[in-house]
Amino acid sequence: MAEMTAFTPTPETTRQLRDAYGRFATGVCIVTTHTPSGPIGMTANSFTSVSLDPPLVLWCPGKTSARTPHFTAASHFAIHVLCDEQAQIAKDFAKDGRAFSGIEITDGEGDVPLIANCAARFECETRQIHEAGDHLIQVGKVLRAMTSDKAPLIFCNGGFGDFSTG
Repeated sequence: MAEMTAFTPTPETTRQLRDAYGRFATGVCIVTTHTPSGPIGMTANSFTSVSLDPPLVLWCPGKTSARTPHFTAASHFAIHVLCDEQAQIAKDFAKDGRAFSGIEITDGEGDVPLIANCAARFECETRQIHEAGDHLIQVGKVLRAMTSDKAPLIFCNGGFGDFSTG
């Protein structure tokens, strides 16, 4: 039987809490938008569908990220669910919001940069932004969606992997 360790979240157990959150396997996304100084992107795993009618999704940018104000000011953004071949793109955007070099992109709704060859993509119009601790919750209405048969990129325990229903 696996051993479980219980703890109370405090400033001293932040690492344990982060590790516990990391046990939940998630997809990996790049969220992009257009700014007056050009396109910007951010790696995120805090993405979920909210509603089918109307079609709503959300993601949660960190308040302390220098990129967050670009997204909260944007009328439009796109969420790209990365495929299992795009781990390097996730790593690049985690470090640099302008990591578009060498990536095939086109313009979408609101001039938002769209990354090619992902597992799924949602072009959104910003609807609401909510405070949530050290993050924000940005809700968008899906204006256009794309899907492919590519396997999604998965993040768990601090590492990347893939998932195939094969």
